[in-house]
This record gives sequence, structure tokens and C-alpha cells, in this order.
Amino acid sequence: MTLRRGQVEQATVDQHLLDTRGPSDWVHTDPWRVMRITAEFVEGFGLLAELPRAVTVFGSSRTRAGTPDYETAGRLGAALARAGYAVITGGGPGAMEAVNRGAREAGGLSVGLGIELPFEQHLNDGVDLGISFRYFFVRKTMFVKYAQAFVILPGGFGTLDELFEALTLVQTGKVTRFPVVLVGVDYWRGLLDWLRATVAESGRISPGDLDLVHLTDDTDEAVAMILASHGRSGPVA
Repeated sequence: MTLRRGQVEQATVDQHLLDTRGPSDWVHTDPWRVMRITAEFVEGFGLLAELPRAVTVFGSSRTRAGTPDYETAGRLGAALARAGYAVITGGGPGAMEAVNRGAREAGGLSVGLGIELPFEQHLNDGVDLGISFRYFFVRKTMFVKYAQAFVILPGGFGTLDELFEALTLVQTGKVTRFPVVLVGVDYWRGLLDWLRATVAESGRISPGDLDLVHLTDDTDEAVAMILASHGRSGPVA
């Protein structure tokens, strides 16, 4: 950098560093945030570097225990664990909790990648290996980097965001093509019908782009699709 005339500061950088009485506003500046972002990437990569093959599962934090959707999520986590996959979720309550618990109880590795939110602060107790992030985009990188497949359970804005980001990455070749499985036929059918009849029909996506998505109600079928995509087969129960 070059600073001249009115841009020249009267104090030196060393003086700011060594003066404990100085203002603390610098910790809230964008350059300092870059260091925090870098630290989150380093911490996430370090924690997950030796993770075995894994499947990232997205779903609603508002799914209530005891409901059919919660039970389905638990069965999915268990089926993935029995098939030899670690599960990665957002680490929150609801469907994420059910998946993590299902995987843990089936003897699998249960990973939770949390996010700092005003209303969702703690990783669920089904998580064996967990980390909480400040930045959504760092967390999303971890979801993608360490997964061999995505499974999407019924959810809201956050789940939809993760679904379409996954599809965009696969469609554009930013990640190796691997399955994106939607679980919940009644829940997802309307969205897929709209994509087919409106988005594809108007040329906004290619008709073949819809082949990136698999739809099922059966958790064992979902796992079988993932196994087949990786050239594997075998029972999941």
C-alpha cells in the first residue's frame, strides 16, 4: 500500500500493536475477518481430513421427534451407517438430530457441522464429531468437500438452499457427479413437477438436468442408489 497526504496515519502499525490502551475497533474490520475465515477453514479441514467415506444429509431443524419424518430420518442414518458411510448433518435439532442418532446407534460415525445462529446454538447429542462455524460459506464447503452423496429430507429455506447449491455444483461440474437423493415423494413431487413443467419447459434448465435428482420414500432404496453410484452393492439392513 502507498499512503500519501491526508491518508498518512500519525501513528505507526507497531504502535497500535503494542499499545494495550488503544481502541479495539480493529478486531471488527474486514481484514481481521479474513483471518477468522481462514482459521475456520483450517480448523474444519484439520478436523475432517481423515473422515471416511461420508454422505451429507440435509433436513429441517423443525421436524419433531416421534413424527413419521423424524423416524424416517433415523432409519436413514442407521442405513447409511450399516452401509459403511459416516453421516454429516448440520448438527442441529429435528431431522438432523434423528440422522445423527440413527447413525450413532447403528455403530457409524456421526458428524455435525453447526452454525452460529441466535436460535440454534448447540450441536445435538447424537453427534460424535462436531464443529460449529460462524460463516455459512465455510460450513457449506465442508458439507461438499467430504461427501460422496447428498440426501435431502423435507425442509425449509435452509434445506432448499443446500439442495439447489448441491445441484448447481453437480450440474456445472464443480464437483464430481454423484447422487442427490430426495426422500419424501409427497413433499418433493410438487417442486419437481414445477421444475419440469415451468423451468425446463421454458429452457432455463435442460431436461436432462432433472436426471441429477433421485426421488424415493424408501431409505434403503436411497442408500442402494448411493452404493450403486459408487460401484458397490450389498444389503443395507
